[in-house]
Amino acid sequence: MTFTEFLQLKVIESTATSVTIECPLQPFYFNPDGSLHGGLIATIADEAVWYALEHVLNQTRHSTTVELKVNYLRAAANTAVLRAKANLVKTGKTLVVGTVELTDERGTLCAIATVTYMLLGSK
Repeated sequence: MTFTEFLQLKVIESTATSVTIECPLQPFYFNPDGSLHGGLIATIADEAVWYALEHVLNQTRHSTTVELKVNYLRAAANTAVLRAKANLVKTGKTLVVGTVELTDERGTLCAIATVTYMLLGSK
């Protein structure tokens, strides 16, 4: 089982330049205070840009994250899912930069992220 399969991530919407994924949340993903763990939020942002990269390039590429920045805007609490909408800002020969908006099930913006991937070649 891959990490993505473990998280049960699924694409719920895609356009020519963006992809939205959803992650069903488990009780153990939350901190003792009831807020979603920040590391999971960062992981979902990272995965969202990967999905966008695969969708927009319309091919599977070896790639790796080279930079990830998350701004946590409010606690993600009392929610069953986290959604991440990734837009690719720049797709170059080697680097792909994407931005992500992460929202709870009510559509409340919880975090924003910028993720940079390095393209390593074709699979």
